Amino acid sequence: MNQGKYVFAQLIEFLSHNDFIRCVSKFDGNYKIKTFTCWHQLLYMIFGQLSHRESLSDLIICLQSQQNKSYHLGMGKGTSKANLAKANENRDYRIYESFALILVAQAQRLAIPNTTLDLSIDAPVYAIDATVIDLCLNVFWWGKFRKHKAAVKLHTMFDVRTNIPTFIYVTSGSVHDVNGLDHFPLEAGSYYLMDKGYIDFGRLHHIHNEEAFFVTRAKDNFKFVRMSSRKIDKSTGVKCDQTVRLKNYKVSRDYPDVIRRIKYYDIDIKMEFVFITNNFEISALEVARLYKYRWAVELFFKWIKQHLKVKTFWGHSFNAVKTQIYIAMITYLIVVIMKHQLKLRQTQYEILQILSISLLCKIPLLELFSKTYPQYVKEQTCNQLNLFDL
Repeated sequence: MNQGKYVFAQLIEFLSHNDFIRCVSKFDGNYKIKTFTCWHQLLYMIFGQLSHRESLSDLIICLQSQQNKSYHLGMGKGTSKANLAKANENRDYRIYESFALILVAQAQRLAIPNTTLDLSIDAPVYAIDATVIDLCLNVFWWGKFRKHKAAVKLHTMFDVRTNIPTFIYVTSGSVHDVNGLDHFPLEAGSYYLMDKGYIDFGRLHHIHNEEAFFVTRAKDNFKFVRMSSRKIDKSTGVKCDQTVRLKNYKVSRDYPDVIRRIKYYDIDIKMEFVFITNNFEISALEVARLYKYRWAVELFFKWIKQHLKVKTFWGHSFNAVKTQIYIAMITYLIVVIMKHQLKLRQTQYEILQILSISLLCKIPLLELFSKTYPQYVKEQTCNQLNLFDL
């Protein structure tokens, strides 16, 4: 069926063209456009992500050298750097944001839940955090973050069970992390894991009212009145399990209900943690285990910064930056969907490396990955020795 098709063309078949056209129509993306459509723009950008191109010039030069293959790759008759740059600057980023959310739902249906999680609960578990991507203030003037620095911030909700980012909200770097809570979709019965930077009791009470659960760490100045305490087994590391009310008058109006406060000592790293949550059903030890998986979103940030183009941008406007970030997310999801549909043994890192040198080959995807074997080589880390440190 895929005999004679380029690897890139086979990969794009995992995307629903009809769903994408509906997203384009919703935001009039192809208005007064005759040749280089939003679909072509998407394919160009995905090709750049998968082939690790460094800039728009790099991408266009490479594809123009293979212009005889452009039609068979689904990219039409080709385009220029100016056309692609103009499309990134002007076409509504929400086209790609809404399409990414469609792919998230598809990937979640296909994904096999991680069975190695040390949790007894069956409910969905989401880790919430934000990461900063530095920019040049002279070029990205709209993203002022510090006095001499610009940045964008990726507010992310990450599904811990399936390792899929379910929602990404992009802002300038000056927007506080806690504001992301106003945009994340909430599901009743789900658990949301956050660090102490997300403590805003009005927003936490909104999560409580939506019948969802939060788990976070208490700040050092957390003032409370103890209402009752539960029996604990100190040999597990749990030092106290209390039901408390907020003491400060202003915050007690924001969160008028009781909160559960748990103090836990981790003997492995010799650190004490104080957790607060609105769930009174699960054990105190389970709350501590839950918070441990908040780190999954940090690993996701590290992964996309290493393997996708989200640190250098191919446009200067806020719209162009958002477009590139959401297309990077779409690229990540394509790899996830392909991995689960074809039941590949390779990791996503290995799949990306294989695809990067095979996009213009004519070989069926199953054959391409069946001839390779996982090497279990550690990915590159930032802990490399520096020549000048010797």
